[in-house]
Amino acid sequence: MNLHRRHLSKGQVAMITVKARSESEQGDCSESEQSGRSDSEQTARALGGQVGIAVAFLGRASTVFQHAPDLVDAVINGTMGLDEAYAVARENKERANGAEAQLARLRKQNPELADRVVEGTLTLAGAWAEHTERLEEDKRQRRVATRLLEDLVPPLAQTRGTQAFNRYDPSYATDTPITKEVIAHAMAALTEMAQVWQERDLP
Repeated sequence: MNLHRRHLSKGQVAMITVKARSESEQGDCSESEQSGRSDSEQTARALGGQVGIAVAFLGRASTVFQHAPDLVDAVINGTMGLDEAYAVARENKERANGAEAQLARLRKQNPELADRVVEGTLTLAGAWAEHTERLEEDKRQRRVATRLLEDLVPPLAQTRGTQAFNRYDPSYATDTPITKEVIAHAMAALTEMAQVWQERDLP
């Protein structure tokens, strides 16, 4: 017991304790696995309870176990210190939390792209790039539509109450002559426009 105390650091003991506790809670530790553990691991479990591993060590070991599981054995074997593994785990945790927050924000703005990320058919970065591209295209279309309507509707409104309609002469028409069909389509378009303006509560 004393020999193992000298050879095992508190970081190793904390990591082994956390790993053993997790295996015990999950019920994954069979009798054969238990008997196959190294003497140092068995001793460390006892040490964890006897010497009272500081909460800080157990907390760091738990963070490594959850967010950098590939480094658990390195800490236990002593090839990597707990502090070094903990730093990597912290970075992994922050990245994961950041990704989760970005995915949640993407789901609010574009559920379809968020679903593709979850399905694995699109990366999170790719989804945000596509979302941004769609937003820019939407802005472009809004600018084009706004300018088109500004060019058409106000001049048409100014002809109300004038003699423009009575003075229309087909012989002077250019490439887009006005016909009854064109007038009908224009009236339908204005009706649709009035309905949309009402739905959007525009002035």
